[in-house]
Amino acid sequence: MLRFDRRTGPDLGAHTPAYPSASLPRWYTDAKFGIFVHWGIYSVPAWGTPRDPGVHTPVELEYAHHPYAEWYANTVRIAGSPTRRFHEETYGVGTSYEDLADLWTAERFDADAWMSLFAECGARYVVPTAKHHDGFCLWDSDTTPFSAARRGPRRDLLAELSGAARRHDLRLGLYFSGALDWHVSTLPPIRSLTDLFELRRNDRSFADYAHAQLDELVQRFRPDYLWNDIDWPDDGKGSGDRDLAALFARYLEQVPDGLVNDRWGVPYHGVRTREYLTEQEPSEPVWEACRGLGQSFGHNAAEDDRHLLSAAELIRLLVDIVAKNGNLLLNVGPRADGSLPKSQVSRLRRLGQWLRVNGEAVYGTRPWIRHTDPAGHPVRYTTREKTLFVTDLAPDRGRLAPARDVAELAAGRPASWLTAAGRQRAATDPDGTVIVPEELRGAAAAVLAIEGCVA
Repeated sequence: MLRFDRRTGPDLGAHTPAYPSASLPRWYTDAKFGIFVHWGIYSVPAWGTPRDPGVHTPVELEYAHHPYAEWYANTVRIAGSPTRRFHEETYGVGTSYEDLADLWTAERFDADAWMSLFAECGARYVVPTAKHHDGFCLWDSDTTPFSAARRGPRRDLLAELSGAARRHDLRLGLYFSGALDWHVSTLPPIRSLTDLFELRRNDRSFADYAHAQLDELVQRFRPDYLWNDIDWPDDGKGSGDRDLAALFARYLEQVPDGLVNDRWGVPYHGVRTREYLTEQEPSEPVWEACRGLGQSFGHNAAEDDRHLLSAAELIRLLVDIVAKNGNLLLNVGPRADGSLPKSQVSRLRRLGQWLRVNGEAVYGTRPWIRHTDPAGHPVRYTTREKTLFVTDLAPDRGRLAPARDVAELAAGRPASWLTAAGRQRAATDPDGTVIVPEELRGAAAAVLAIEGCVA
């Protein structure tokens, strides 16, 4: 087991690193919806502290009462935390987090079944965790024996996942924890947002270790998307061959339509990510919202339906994000055995059913001049070629009253509702209010397509 001492501060040497220039690839701009997968040792205990609706958690207790199950390795080290109590009651005082690796068997894991489901539910890309903050690698790494290939499942899980993703025509992203690796650190537990960026490795040895792992991932899997988390070791931000700028350049040479996110802590800004947050208005650069179906990314068996988005909320969330020029990266947290919780699968299937009918208002679209009505009517707008899509988020009202400028654009132009049976010509009341078809009034959202009104 590697243990390194911590040093802080980047050593950039005499040269400022030159980062490559790259625009977001078309595949990503058009994709709109991807699946995040957090699966690891933390899936064995599958436990975080859920935050019940209406109950406030004081800021000083947020990390001791963390809802993220994938942070178990940190939270269990905080004395008095609910996670510590759960761990000692379940596994005993003498059992460490890393001991749980050998309890992870993944006996029901079927990568093709996962990817078939993700494709069926409408995802266009998938981002599994290659290594989370606990330092456990899901691929057979030459850098460490602390991996799924040599402990626990004793399988190269990432090789299985990547192969299945390609077979099901899903673009492959890889999540990597750049600056946090608790397996090769002797730092105290993180207890605050300040600790999050201070209690991390920044030395040259660790920078080389992280670089070697990420380089392995690029060479072996050629991911379409590098999704880093929590910065990068400062001593790896220079202009040398083992620094981040050089790694980016090599990556984009090998994967010309690849992309990176914005969580590297360097002056190279890939796609901007927002975690459990959204934009208030459309953003000119494409951005990405990431979140779980519940309050955690890793599977948290302590959550119930009170903590999860409903299928209708999920559909409306996707519509809202896309109208603001964003992509939704929605997380699935598998159980340790490799099965997917029914509560998650049912919601994904409902989203997939909706997208099969209304996907043309989502995939490949661009934002309109605004994302909603100024009067606050529950609609969202997207465009594609010369079609304006008006998505009604409250079709149960039975009537859609377009804003004046939308009504003027639509005047004399074909307008139709998207239905499971095909397009249905829209009917209006004498005052111009559009009537929502009966069969769409029970939907989470209904889409009206107005042709020939977008330049």
